[in-house]
Amino acid sequence: MLGIVPGLREQLMITLVNIALVTCVFLGTIGTVQGGASVRPRESSKGASDDQQKQIAAIKSITRVAMKAYNLKALIVHVTAGGRQLYTEALGDSMSGVPATPTMHFRNGAMAFTYIATMLLELVDQKKVSLDDKLSKFLPDLPHADRITLKNLANMTSGYADYVYEPEVLHGIYLDPFRQWTPQELIKIGVSKPMMFEPGTNWGYCHTNYVILGQVIEQVTHMPLAQAMRQYILDPMDLKQTQSFSTPQIPEPVLHTFTAERRSELRIPVGVPFYEESTFWNPSWTTAEGAIQITDITDMSKSMEAVGTGKLLSRESLAAQVNPNLVGFGKADPHCAACHHMSEAKNYGLGVVNLGPWITQTKSFGGCGATVGYLPSKKLTAAVAITYGPKAFDDEGSYQNVSEKIFTSLGNALAPGTLSKPEP
Repeated sequence: MLGIVPGLREQLMITLVNIALVTCVFLGTIGTVQGGASVRPRESSKGASDDQQKQIAAIKSITRVAMKAYNLKALIVHVTAGGRQLYTEALGDSMSGVPATPTMHFRNGAMAFTYIATMLLELVDQKKVSLDDKLSKFLPDLPHADRITLKNLANMTSGYADYVYEPEVLHGIYLDPFRQWTPQELIKIGVSKPMMFEPGTNWGYCHTNYVILGQVIEQVTHMPLAQAMRQYILDPMDLKQTQSFSTPQIPEPVLHTFTAERRSELRIPVGVPFYEESTFWNPSWTTAEGAIQITDITDMSKSMEAVGTGKLLSRESLAAQVNPNLVGFGKADPHCAACHHMSEAKNYGLGVVNLGPWITQTKSFGGCGATVGYLPSKKLTAAVAITYGPKAFDDEGSYQNVSEKIFTSLGNALAPGTLSKPEP
């Protein structure tokens, strides 16, 4: 969800992909696959049950089909069952001659929304705030602050315009992808535009909400958001590979990303090859300062399990965050591209996306997509991160974040029938 994918046009092209190297981890044991051919891992996965062996075989098939079908450059997958690693794998290349590995870092994207909402609920449990508090209690100078609650911000019902779709940001991030945006200018852009709808009357995905919540949390905790993130989320969840940065840096090892999404903005003619590295594009526009993070596939998976089990929250706050409380709410609006109806198949909690019984989050930024989810009834966690090859982009540079489709296939292989086909 996080990031711009112009047109969101689906490309499903089956081509031959030469996989230079694949590193596989089966229940903690390592094996290698070269040139797309399967070989026996160094040690057999003796600890796996017959059902788990079937799941592993299905995961291997799904990931290899996805690499070819979606023209991916790299794919990293991590699956746990009952808190124990079931399968971890990296396919393809980070960049030419550098195989992808499961330990590579990439941007955390909208997982930051999940963390911000979790922090907010921790503060609720500590009785420092209430979800029903008006925004005016903390940021009285913002327009409509006396009509918008913290809950409206967290569950995307505030009505504020999403700055991402405003021309100064929509075009600005492509004309200068290295620009440093400040939270103040992003909030100003979002709240100065006409409201998408009256507070609490519809649902609309909105980055503005979470940048504002970042400032509320700073005010309540009396610390910079990055410090609060460390104290309230990263340390308690034991996320050793997840860090907040104020610059576009990514520590080694890095999952490099490449994209053609600026083709239309730069008016590159159709037929002229265009595919550029986007690894170090500046993500400062994507969320609240202090919540812009890098992670790896294991931390992404571990954090969603912590969210789904309510590791840091009271039972009441967990229910507020992950229960499908908005099912039946919201409606599509031709004048509001971000507005949607909340269905049982897909609905929003507080910083999480419920896909049926799975608690999930999805991110897309600069040619890298990811989806992670936790299924409480089976204690299953699945995470997938992807990068794209040149043929994944259409003539306008548009592409689709197919990580959710891959996740759906994985989820149904692990727990049949739990996930519907992703909505467009």
